[in-house]
Amino acid sequence: MTNAPQSFDALMDITARPETVFVRGEGAYLWDDGGKRYLDFIQGWAVNCLGHSPPALAQALADQAKTLITPSPAYYNDKSLLLAKALADKSCFEQVFFANSGAEANEGAIKLARKYGSLHRDGAYEIITFEGAFHGRTLATMSASGKKAFEPLFEPKVAGFRKARLNDLASVKELINSNTVAVMLEPIQGEAGVWPATDKFLRELRVLTNQHGLLLIFDEIQTGMGRTGKLFHYEHAGISPDIMTLGKGIGGGVPLAALLATDRAACFEHGDQGGTFNGNALMCAAGLAVLEQVSKPSLLKAAADAGLFLESELQKLSARHGLGDVRGRGLLLALDLKLPIGASIVAQAFEKGLLLNSPQPDALRFMPALNVTREEILEMIEGLDAILTRAGAARQVA
Repeated sequence: MTNAPQSFDALMDITARPETVFVRGEGAYLWDDGGKRYLDFIQGWAVNCLGHSPPALAQALADQAKTLITPSPAYYNDKSLLLAKALADKSCFEQVFFANSGAEANEGAIKLARKYGSLHRDGAYEIITFEGAFHGRTLATMSASGKKAFEPLFEPKVAGFRKARLNDLASVKELINSNTVAVMLEPIQGEAGVWPATDKFLRELRVLTNQHGLLLIFDEIQTGMGRTGKLFHYEHAGISPDIMTLGKGIGGGVPLAALLATDRAACFEHGDQGGTFNGNALMCAAGLAVLEQVSKPSLLKAAADAGLFLESELQKLSARHGLGDVRGRGLLLALDLKLPIGASIVAQAFEKGLLLNSPQPDALRFMPALNVTREEILEMIEGLDAILTRAGAARQVA
């Protein structure tokens, strides 16, 4: 409970939250209004890639706010031009459209694919997505998602999305028809419990989509910006998608996302796409500061090394308590609990000042900042170990 006389009545109640109010963050830690400190291994769901309130980001925002916030998207601003060029230079794409959220970027990717189909594939509009996928909360991105909880919501859904099974190329082939324009997937399905597509499967998808003249769309909202040890996840498979979306980590904590495309796929015409706040100078200044830090080879190597260390420590923890596998890559990992005890562990951890996430009842997900230290990882492991010991999780596993 918060120690301050806070009122929660005016904020729309859309999710269960503890009545704790956070007021400050620095690096791996958050503080509530009572002064209690929390070790954060959620980091805004992989948003705070450099931790809470990193100095470079704070300075970039302060400097830009005094200079120019937005001239409106009817005009160019220098920061959006610089960030677009930097992203293009560091990726396999030539064109960039900025948005405010991952869902908006994914919505743009869907629109871009359908526009491509109307121009180049006789009006083809269907996009093959995957069971377990999560692409956002707009009507179209919920329809593209394969999240079971979304199925009864906000009917009727947007048509045109057919669901294949991750790592099953035959299931993709079965769905391709004359109406198909693209295949869209997360390289690692985060909300489903951190289930990775294999590099082999991603390479096979690239071959298959090339054979059929289809676009390949990577939703890297969560896996992009160094999260898996490379700047973009597609680099692990050694392939080049036609379209990619970025969000979460690209802004380091501020609302920024991007839709990237090759020249071949970038077919929007004037009036097809836009947004009042899209590409504003303030957010793009933040993106530039984040990209400068995250794209450093030293930081990417440190993040990859930290991911291997975290994975190793989680495997040891799992062995001690008779739990399941550790899944994922880099600093996007999950621990299989084998039992639906995730919510209980998260609640106990919160009371002890440790922020964890359970995307599925039988799994914990770990998304620390890319600059997390070994000491912070060991602090988290020690706290989780104590909780699992008290819960007797090992004795409950059949």
